[in-house]
Amino acid sequence: MIDKEEMTDMPEAELPNAEELEEMSKKTFTKRVALTTAIFAVMLAISSLGGNNAMKEMLLAQQQSSDQWAFYQAKAIREHLYRGLKIPLEANLLERRESMRPESKKRFESLLKKMDEEESRFAAEKREIEKEARRLEHERDVNRSKDPYFDYAEVLLQIAIVMASISILAGSRPVYYFSIASALLGTVMSLNGYFLIFRIPFLH
Repeated sequence: MIDKEEMTDMPEAELPNAEELEEMSKKTFTKRVALTTAIFAVMLAISSLGGNNAMKEMLLAQQQSSDQWAFYQAKAIREHLYRGLKIPLEANLLERRESMRPESKKRFESLLKKMDEEESRFAAEKREIEKEARRLEHERDVNRSKDPYFDYAEVLLQIAIVMASISILAGSRPVYYFSIASALLGTVMSLNGYFLIFRIPFLH
């Protein structure tokens, strides 16, 4: 049997200090929030890059499509010019065909053929230019659709960073969880800006 003296000599188990536990918990929480905030900042940088690129691509495509339509207009003017020159030649040849000398008739027919070829060439070039202009317009529209998602993503991620900072100062976990929810929503919006997985009607 253990006597009373032996029992008094046994070391007592030290209970952790409640204040120390609270301090350690606060430090762990602060580190977790700091790491999370750094991730939020990275996501914000990625969203900002996507938004800037979408805006640049939209403006570039708009400028290029405007240039293509101006080129298209120039080709259309040339096409109509040759068509306008061809019509009186055709009428003249039709009216005077029988009375014309072979050399004159041959020259008229050669001019008509050349004008017809030029008209056809400008019409074909015009169609190709129109295709390119419409492709650029589509590219512009796609980038214009992407831009609002990046804008909202940046706002939500900035809110997340601010709320995470507040959660450290206030030691509030609910505020921290709110910042995570805001960041997740911002990340989804940013990904949608890159890939246009879904469309929100009021943003278009």
